[in-house]
Amino acid sequence: MAQALLFALCLVSVAQAQICHPHEPNAYKVRLSIKTALGDKAYNWNENEQYLFRATIAFAMRQYLKNEIFRASNVLTCNETQRVSFWFVVTSPENPSVTIPENDVAEAIRLNRHRINNAFLLSDKTLQFIGIPPTLSPPVESSLPVWLILFGVVLGLVVIGIIFMIVTGIRQRKSKRLKKPVHEEDPEEKLERGVIENGIACQTIEEAEGIKNGAYEHDDDKLTQL
Repeated sequence: MAQALLFALCLVSVAQAQICHPHEPNAYKVRLSIKTALGDKAYNWNENEQYLFRATIAFAMRQYLKNEIFRASNVLTCNETQRVSFWFVVTSPENPSVTIPENDVAEAIRLNRHRINNAFLLSDKTLQFIGIPPTLSPPVESSLPVWLILFGVVLGLVVIGIIFMIVTGIRQRKSKRLKKPVHEEDPEEKLERGVIENGIACQTIEEAEGIKNGAYEHDDDKLTQL
């Protein structure tokens, strides 16, 4: 009896090895970075963790293909390495020798990625399904309404425009003052107030008419007598 049970287990192992291998079209590779994600709190990868992985994949397949009942035994793993990487395939519940198409497996994992990550305390970067794109995080909803944000943007642009116009006007006034030509005195004004030459104020001709130089005056009477 024991020999028959051992023989059956060997056949199962051989069958799994034939189904699960890196060249299987429906197989996916998994890479876990537990130490990177958890640091000193990292746990050891063992058979229990491997069983949890198979159970979470079976759960994801049940959620996606609701008409079929998957079990952990339908998820086969192989080619495991010490750096915690391995390959896996999902077999059909009705026929264990037939693997589920890779598109169905990828979609089931994608839809339940957060549940799988949480089971191992990892993220899309530390629990990688090679060939399956990581899920996108949901967009962050703003607590402010859209109209209020737009109003703030428009108001900010108006304020910036007013400040720009004020600064531009001040600069233009300063430039006009600097470029304004120096006022040239009219010649008549110079004559009226006198022109200063070599530090000596010269009187105008009109002002000088009433001033006589006595040294050059001639006595009209003396000249008449002669």
